[in-house]
Amino acid sequence: MSDEIKKQFGKRVKYFREQKGLTQEALAEILDVNINSMSYIERGINFIKSDTLDKLCHALDITPKQLFDFDYNPMPAKDLKQTLYKMLDENPDKLTDIYKILNGFLS
Repeated sequence: MSDEIKKQFGKRVKYFREQKGLTQEALAEILDVNINSMSYIERGINFIKSDTLDKLCHALDITPKQLFDFDYNPMPAKDLKQTLYKMLDENPDKLTDIYKILNGFLS
């Protein structure tokens, strides 16, 4: 497995672990791996076995597809709100159009 894939995978594991509010130690315990192994996984030094992958997805309440979708970078809600407010401040003339789109999407 390429080093780049392991690094991207590790970043995704760390992201979802933090979103779930788990420490490395807590996730390592759930996965039944030692803390050093957990650190190596998140840093992209080591990769996990298939049975550990199953435990990981279950523990983080995600699918393997979410874990391996390296192009998708979800933004935390707080950051997303700030970004949207900034965009609206910079483009007040688009506010009506954005409202129509959101209203149609959410209705």
